[in-house]
Amino acid sequence: MNFGLDRLLSDDALRGQLKGRRVALLAHPASVTKDLGHAVDALAACPEIELTAAFGPQHGMKGDLQDNMMESPDYRDPVHGFPVFSLYGEVRRPRDEWMETFDVVLIDLQDLGCRIYTYVTTLLYVLEAAAKHGKSVWVLDRPNPAGRPVEGQTLKPGWESFVGAGPMPMRHGMTMGELGLWFIDRFRLDVDYRVVEMQGWAPEAGPGFGWPLGQRSWVNPSPNAPNLSMARCYAGTVMLEGATLSEGRGTTRPLELFGAPDIDARAVIAEMHVLAPEWLGGCVLRDMWFEPTFHKHVGKLCSGVQIHVDHPGYDHAAFRPWRVQALGFKAIRRLYPDYDLWRDFPYEYAFGKLPIDVINGGPGLREWVDDAAAGPGDLDAATRPDEAAWEEARRAFLLY
Repeated sequence: MNFGLDRLLSDDALRGQLKGRRVALLAHPASVTKDLGHAVDALAACPEIELTAAFGPQHGMKGDLQDNMMESPDYRDPVHGFPVFSLYGEVRRPRDEWMETFDVVLIDLQDLGCRIYTYVTTLLYVLEAAAKHGKSVWVLDRPNPAGRPVEGQTLKPGWESFVGAGPMPMRHGMTMGELGLWFIDRFRLDVDYRVVEMQGWAPEAGPGFGWPLGQRSWVNPSPNAPNLSMARCYAGTVMLEGATLSEGRGTTRPLELFGAPDIDARAVIAEMHVLAPEWLGGCVLRDMWFEPTFHKHVGKLCSGVQIHVDHPGYDHAAFRPWRVQALGFKAIRRLYPDYDLWRDFPYEYAFGKLPIDVINGGPGLREWVDDAAAGPGDLDAATRPDEAAWEEARRAFLLY
């Protein structure tokens, strides 16, 4: 199959439409061709394309910054000489003067299919800036490795943030190109927009169910996104960034597990099976031990739960990562009613709100976990209408 970048590089007519125009590129380490050459170098080698600027999102163009709220500086590309502007530094929206350095921006970002992954918000901010300045935006589309399933509650009004660009659920089931179409419609943006579509993407086909396993190499789009298993789990395990539990940063399996020194993972798994066994389809939960080398609980032996989604019996349609992680929280709250579960700090520049609420686009998930009387049926009743509404809302913008 071909990603959008591959199509652009192989199509003379497409590249010809960029001739005589100043071109910028928004990219990160996973912006690579099928032979693993980086988009910057591949595009710079095209005689029709004049690269005059580049942009790096969160974690930087080089993908070197591990954690949230670690900002990247602007710099000049050491090989090609053009400026590289940081969209996760002093600002997160493009400065007006940056917009004057190009005529069309190519966006080539590998997403994980989750509302909280900040490349989604960066896409919106660039679209808004392009509409303001009369610039063109081309998205060089890439697969959504989490595939088409939808899960989670819709972000509530007033909870917009850098990890919540608009009223969508946690797991949106769209590509970046498709999301751009939805953003333009939702926010009524007047912008010259084009999606360079993929060829041969089959999001319902196994074994990848969104990612072309066996056809394309995985390159980390951010430092703690090391493989397809993480991408499948992420719409649930990302909530751990708002909890005191470790999400496995500082281990070799980040965002595929959770744990802490003061819980009993076997007891947690057993309680999850008692509470809502129907929420645990598709995956296998295994109790294990880990010791983070950095981040939460650094240097401490943690009792943990690993979520396995790479076994032969993996069921993509049945796996619901947001509910699995919600159930993990609920089991811990039931086993340890006074457990200090929620972190309190300015998560992704959202001040005065608990990170778990910012992540979920409202307090509903946390309130359900903390309400001793609330059961799985209550969360389902609050969530299913949102999921059904999104399935319908996104339909007009699906390209594949």
